[in-house]
Amino acid sequence: MARGDTFPSEARQFDDPVTGVTITQLTDHKAHHHHTYFTNPGWYDEGRSLLFASDRANATNLYSMDLASKEFRQLTDLPDGAHVESNLFHSTSVNPTRAEAYFWHGRELVAIDLRTLEQRVLHTTPTTFGEGGTTNVTADGAHVMVSYSEDLSDRFRMDMGNGYVGFREYWEARPLSRILRISTADGTAEIVHEDRSWIGHVNTSPVHPHLLTFCHEGPWHLVDHRIWLLDLRDGSTSRIRPTAEGERVGHEYWLRDGVHIGYHGWSGLDQSDPFHGAVRYDGSNQWEAPLVESSMHYHSRDLDTIVGDGTKTNPQLMVWRRNGDVFEGPRLIHRHRGSFHTQAVHVHPTVSDGGDQILFTSDSRGYGNLYLVDVPDFETLPAA
Repeated sequence: MARGDTFPSEARQFDDPVTGVTITQLTDHKAHHHHTYFTNPGWYDEGRSLLFASDRANATNLYSMDLASKEFRQLTDLPDGAHVESNLFHSTSVNPTRAEAYFWHGRELVAIDLRTLEQRVLHTTPTTFGEGGTTNVTADGAHVMVSYSEDLSDRFRMDMGNGYVGFREYWEARPLSRILRISTADGTAEIVHEDRSWIGHVNTSPVHPHLLTFCHEGPWHLVDHRIWLLDLRDGSTSRIRPTAEGERVGHEYWLRDGVHIGYHGWSGLDQSDPFHGAVRYDGSNQWEAPLVESSMHYHSRDLDTIVGDGTKTNPQLMVWRRNGDVFEGPRLIHRHRGSFHTQAVHVHPTVSDGGDQILFTSDSRGYGNLYLVDVPDFETLPAA
């Protein structure tokens, strides 16, 4: 198996036994597969193609699937086990203006032409910093925004793919973190924000090239504040959706309009009262409402319909619909039975730009595979 190799469709369809909803399994191989992180949609070529990662042939590589034929092509040919873990391809992002994507290979930020498969190294992290984190491209395609933090591996072990070993210890160490703006044309890099807080989840507005959000990573109930806005015009930062005592808010993402930021959270120390909402980037027009049932992650393109992936004890794909000042639901789409065991098999449902499809990962058959479902009519679905 090598870069440029093509593979026949592995797709199969089945109906959920409870809801009757048709599910398309896109991959079927004795290896883990996953899509890009839910804030980094992997659809490109006007929705006709999809990026995903696969561990087949004992190496983790990036692939592209033709969503009409379900045939797919290997895009990278990385050395077996060399600096690549399945979860690192989660941060791969697509340029919205041309067929190019960006991923980390160890400490190198790599640009890949999705047609010719030519690769360029855009940036390398300094030796005092660890491997790069989230990537996200500005709306004009001119820059890829990245974050990375200090390498503290000499002090303690950290493994985000294995039960989040060292998660709290790393947060408590207050590592030096940076957000960089890197030219997609020539790799020119500029530090646009720096702080002694663990920074992650850099998400660019899909409409405004000067706006992005980032988070202070760590235990949600202990961080100083989770969701932040960075305005690249002047470097100013501001807090998004200030939290009250006992609240936990995060997993932020931009809505389709590029000015509102979606999020979910819980109130109460026992996380018994979930809610979902959105707020404009300037702090205005905040709206949120309680949810019945909770999920690990949520995604949507607006607030009219939101999708959640359930929990380890309730592993099902659910949908809520906004009706005035409340959310109706949840309604059950599919019992995905994903384990959430590691980042590589987190369900991470992501909604297509048109809002008509949901892509998710599940290891219900032993290996993580990709699944796609058309968003059903809300009224036809049973209660979750």
